[in-house]
Amino acid sequence: MTPDPTDHGLQAIPADTVSLADYQRHAAQRMDAAAWAYLQGGAGDEQTVAANAQAWQALQLLPRVLRRTADGHTRTELLGRTLAHPLIVAPVAYQRLAHPEGELDTALAAAAQEAGFVLSTQSSTSLEDIADAVAADDFRGPLWMQLYLQPDRDFTRTLLRRAEGAGFEAIVLTVDAPVSGTRDRERRANFRLPAGVSAMNLHGMRPAPARELGPQDSALFNDLLHHAPTWDDVAWLQSQTRLPVLLKGVLRADDARQARALGVQGLIVSNHGGRTLDTVLPTARALPRIVEAVGDDLPVLVDGGIRRGTDVLKALALGARAVLIGRPCVHALATAGALGVAHALRLLRDELEAAMALSGCATLADIGPDLIDRD
Repeated sequence: MTPDPTDHGLQAIPADTVSLADYQRHAAQRMDAAAWAYLQGGAGDEQTVAANAQAWQALQLLPRVLRRTADGHTRTELLGRTLAHPLIVAPVAYQRLAHPEGELDTALAAAAQEAGFVLSTQSSTSLEDIADAVAADDFRGPLWMQLYLQPDRDFTRTLLRRAEGAGFEAIVLTVDAPVSGTRDRERRANFRLPAGVSAMNLHGMRPAPARELGPQDSALFNDLLHHAPTWDDVAWLQSQTRLPVLLKGVLRADDARQARALGVQGLIVSNHGGRTLDTVLPTARALPRIVEAVGDDLPVLVDGGIRRGTDVLKALALGARAVLIGRPCVHALATAGALGVAHALRLLRDELEAAMALSGCATLADIGPDLIDRD
């Protein structure tokens, strides 16, 4: 059940909302229980969901003192663009589960805060509607399209042409979800998409042809996984679009090196927010290994459990070029629509600026691994 679009109270930011954790608390009270289970839940026992945040919190800072930080800024360069700050809204499916305007409000809020925005393939708002709303804004951050490679290659080509034509600037290929995770919380809630919420960008796609299975065959290994993408498909995707391609879901150094060898333009260290495979490595621990594996030539981004400006500072200190924020934006959307998302992003940016000043960093170039205590 989606929120009532006539409930204008959704647009008011509660007075006690001063952090991303406050938005999570309010969203849990406002959202339908089944939708909350879908958007908030993770795989299995949700150990990775918890570990992502805990890993950032466990890192301890070693701030410098008496450094000049006046006239500092948070600008950075990424894929040929100057970003006002390193905050990007991560792709999250079916955001109309949280608010009637869904991805449209999130995209407008990101543009207002000069943050990047990544639209999910499974968006409940069409990519054209998102682009029409924000693509012409000269002050917005990057506008990227996340892609789940579809078995219908003709449809995938059409989707790429649509993204290119609408003004999207990069393709983010998710590589860590050949199948869905076993999400117990979601199953206990008996989650189903409500009427009126669907993957708008996938309308008209032909279903994958079913394979004939024998009595000893697995529906997963002998059918579904025949359509799972491989490294050859990454090369195919690059040949089908003029846009830069980034891979999202890389946790291993050898995979990172193989991606670099294929010429992808960026990597996103991610474990899908703990929604696919439980007990995998937290992204804060995987990040420095990936950065070391690919060097300075390939931009590395990270998501997963980032909830404070100090988390952003730590990610940058470990070598990330930018960070992606997922669930907190949904929490803010459910609480107060576009205004909530804009406020949440502003809170995070303000916290980052304060953390930089208190660590003796005037610019992102001043942030290095020496800010992290290694003992």
